[in-house]
Amino acid sequence: MLAFSTCWNTGRHDDGEDIITEILDLGFNNIELSHGMVISKLPGIQRAYKNGMFKCSGVHNFFPSPTEVTMDAPDAYEFTSFREHERDRAYTLSLKTLEVAAEFEAMYVVLHMGSNHKMPSNKWSKVLERLVKDGKYLSPEFNEHKVKFIKEREKTGEIYMRRAMHFLELLEEKAKEYGLKLAIESRSHFEQVPTETEMTTLQEHFKDSETIGYWHDFGHVHRKHNLGLLNHEEWLAKMSEYLIGGHLHDVQWPTRDHRVPFQGEIEYDALIPHFVKKKLPLIWELSPGRKAEDIKKALSKWKELYPETL
Repeated sequence: MLAFSTCWNTGRHDDGEDIITEILDLGFNNIELSHGMVISKLPGIQRAYKNGMFKCSGVHNFFPSPTEVTMDAPDAYEFTSFREHERDRAYTLSLKTLEVAAEFEAMYVVLHMGSNHKMPSNKWSKVLERLVKDGKYLSPEFNEHKVKFIKEREKTGEIYMRRAMHFLELLEEKAKEYGLKLAIESRSHFEQVPTETEMTTLQEHFKDSETIGYWHDFGHVHRKHNLGLLNHEEWLAKMSEYLIGGHLHDVQWPTRDHRVPFQGEIEYDALIPHFVKKKLPLIWELSPGRKAEDIKKALSKWKELYPETL
């Protein structure tokens, strides 16, 4: 199933129904309700849904946005925070997201689990990204920083994973009650939780759960691929048995993600079959600056190449 995320145009409209209408005009009927949605726009989306204008594939936490946060900030509160009140706020907001998702008869809720607060990205991932942009990929400087990065991340990550797993266990029962799946998203930075090793551990821990699974973000994973932290195709194959769905967008070398499909370097042919065989949702998640005419053109090409995903 192909769907489109509201993250593309939430900021352009004051009325939620206008958000839906603009996406429908692109050629999508299935819509993911994404973070960054202020509560004042919710009535218009509810009206559009009740009038049968669209089907809701899923919801991305937090939805609606926290009232005290004035910008699109899905990581404003983290399950991994060292502040207890922030962890509790993340949990409370997630419960609200589950409630709203059930109202829209969604299939899943996408979750960010948090980050390693001992490792700010400007000292780690962004250094690797800068070296790649400067043409120093696989240079001695790059390799030295990468090895140090991986070792430090593995050494300091356990406490954050414990916090994340604790809240997943709390949310699982409510999600099960609503008939929703909890989709744990692959992240764009190695400092974030979970890393690939941690994701494997998490999925193994919940392997008997029908509620918790893996959400593949094409752009996030490919950014790590471009830094030599994983192989995109091999990673998706490894996670295939836990797969719930994915956010689809392209990447322009090395880290400009949320581009329109076919405007970057991701080769989809080897990746898409993992979604097709289980008829899993593929959600186009594009940045607000992407042009409608480019999206329509890409969608037309996508339908020709991958009709089995529709």
